[in-house]
Amino acid sequence: MKVEQNIERLKYLLALLKMSVEELLPLISEGLAKSITKEQILSPNIELGHLKRIDKIFNKGIHYYLDPKSPNISNDASIFFRKTKFDVELSLGARKIVNHFEEFKISLSAIAELSDIKFERILPIVNLNSSPENVATEIRKLINAQFKDKPKDFLTELIKKFAEKNILVFEFVETWNKKEKANIDGFFLKPNVIVLKRQQISFKREIFTLAHELGHYLLDDEEIDQIDYQNLANHKLSKIENWCNEFAFYFLSGEFQKIIDSIDNSTAQNDYNIDLIQSISEKTHLSRIAIFTKLLLQNKISPANYKKVKEGFEEDFRIKSEELKKQRELDKQNGINSRGATPIPIKSPLLVSTIQTAFFEGVINEYEFCKKLNIKPDKIDSFLYESSN
Repeated sequence: MKVEQNIERLKYLLALLKMSVEELLPLISEGLAKSITKEQILSPNIELGHLKRIDKIFNKGIHYYLDPKSPNISNDASIFFRKTKFDVELSLGARKIVNHFEEFKISLSAIAELSDIKFERILPIVNLNSSPENVATEIRKLINAQFKDKPKDFLTELIKKFAEKNILVFEFVETWNKKEKANIDGFFLKPNVIVLKRQQISFKREIFTLAHELGHYLLDDEEIDQIDYQNLANHKLSKIENWCNEFAFYFLSGEFQKIIDSIDNSTAQNDYNIDLIQSISEKTHLSRIAIFTKLLLQNKISPANYKKVKEGFEEDFRIKSEELKKQRELDKQNGINSRGATPIPIKSPLLVSTIQTAFFEGVINEYEFCKKLNIKPDKIDSFLYESSN
């Protein structure tokens, strides 16, 4: 069965996700004895089965492609229209995640406007000539986040404090069996949205990403990042990425920066100051390798010793991963599901309060309330009333 499609809409989606037809074809031809051709999908009349395969990539619903109205191409619709080059070659999974939150941002902005909510900027805009250390010291005071011993609790606290400054922070979760992985750690979308990849086994990594993206927010510079946490001393990075990395380090180190600056040279003779650095890591939620990288930049550890320390951490992580894998296999043999439930993204209080207001103002209904907060209907009262107290 063939249907009449609006080809311009398919072309728009390809542009939206920075995809070529050549990239799309193998994806929609998977499992078929005969591959779908370019001519077949760009024809005014297209097989309904082909269109369904296309929609598995874009998730717009079949009606979208049949709508005769031409899509409105606007820079406001996507960062991919506003910016052509990024510091990472984005996977399809990454592009889809970015597009999802771009659309969510636009939807939330419309809801906020109808509810007479304004996300006015509170924190200042700085430039690359500003000292990242001085800016971090000032911003740390303005945000005034209470330190928590557990990394996840501290991340939650930071997201709460960012909300007080009208910065929306979202997490996205990738399940272990997801086919299209996102090769990114986080990104910043103007004017006030930061998105993080949930790092269930390394919340310190996610905390650093959040601080790094705050740097982009302060510079008012949109970016999609895959941060090289194993080598923050990468001199090939752009000036902006280096600035954001430095800002993130100083923002998290805070008063412990003086201790880091006073550390003696790390050598085998003093066991590379590993106990002291472990202590600083616990009290700042900076990873140990991030601190060692700072020492490398300060010439307080040689490149050779830095490599040894780094390889030691990597080996420890490998061993732990192998042990976890073996335990999961053993649990599986015994009929035990050891993977547990899928992590639930941390919800920004700014998102919750915005959706609450929109509901009470009659802008959205119960179904939309639950959909925007990704909650089940039986949880609506707890979000409507307990969170608003």
